Amino acid sequence: MALAERSTPYQPSWVERIPASWWFMGLLLLIMPAFVNDFILFQVFGWTFVLGMIALSLMFLAGYGGMVSLIQMSVAALGGYMVAIFGSSGVAAISMDLPWWLYIPIAVIIAAAFGTLVGALAVRTEGIYTIMITLAIASAFFYFTRQNYGIFNGYSGFNLVVPPQLFGVDWRQPMPFYYLTLVCALLSYFAVVYVSRSPFGLALQGVRDNPRRMAALGFNVTAHRIAAYTFASVIAAFGGILLVWQNAQISPGTAGIPAVIDILVIAVVGGVRRPIGPFIGALIYTVLRTFSPDILTGFGLSGERFKLLIGLGFLAVVFFSPDGVLGLWERWRSRTGRGKDPLTGEAK
Repeated sequence: MALAERSTPYQPSWVERIPASWWFMGLLLLIMPAFVNDFILFQVFGWTFVLGMIALSLMFLAGYGGMVSLIQMSVAALGGYMVAIFGSSGVAAISMDLPWWLYIPIAVIIAAAFGTLVGALAVRTEGIYTIMITLAIASAFFYFTRQNYGIFNGYSGFNLVVPPQLFGVDWRQPMPFYYLTLVCALLSYFAVVYVSRSPFGLALQGVRDNPRRMAALGFNVTAHRIAAYTFASVIAAFGGILLVWQNAQISPGTAGIPAVIDILVIAVVGGVRRPIGPFIGALIYTVLRTFSPDILTGFGLSGERFKLLIGLGFLAVVFFSPDGVLGLWERWRSRTGRGKDPLTGEAK
């Protein structure tokens, strides 16, 4: 008797596994320059992608490694400073004017080395002590750049720091800069997703959940945590390079304590459990910072109080959802999904 052929289960391709909403969002981002003005492209979305990349580095450490680091903005600022020092700027007495294919790798390597060294110190602490030691180093970095004139040009910093004109394109123009930051943000996002699912990322999450058990299984807990700082610092360094290109200048205020706290707020508001969270938080922060001063002025209030709105929004999100906006979204979806079949989505 012939054996009946066994039907193999249908395996959807990677294209089919991507939700339709993600395809729509990707198409929207791709064609956005066709229907929005230059201000939105450069000042809102360009800034969103840059801050999102820096906050993504914090999300990787906090979400997958369980380490809340406040050094990421300092790492990004150091990358920006290195671009100004080894590249070209308005301070010709300090800048070395090296070619772009040389000063960009140098900037990333130095910034990543700085983040790795800080990580080597921070991973020996836990909880609030990690936050305090990284905050102390971030504060020391701010005052060092402010008081050092031979290397960092002190309080004034560097101006006229612009991206190189490759392929005949001025990458600081709104549309080219939008696509540049979009591509870098996508690469950073997919890099974090890939690493989180790799053996290293899974081991890092195991270290986050139970470091003693992972050590008993033969994993080097300290080495995994330091390597996580290195990976996160590379992403933050690229974000810092884009940040200095967008502003065309860098000064100690770029790495000031308010900027350090802003990155933490962005990551927490968006959500630190998924890589998309920092970009959502960065968009919310950028929109509030860009438009709230005008709204406050319209009501007869001081436009400088926009930080108050950001702070109130941060408190509200944290109070109602410790996992940020993504947590609120998932909670809403779970409520609207009650009474439906989990497989078909149809009402029972």
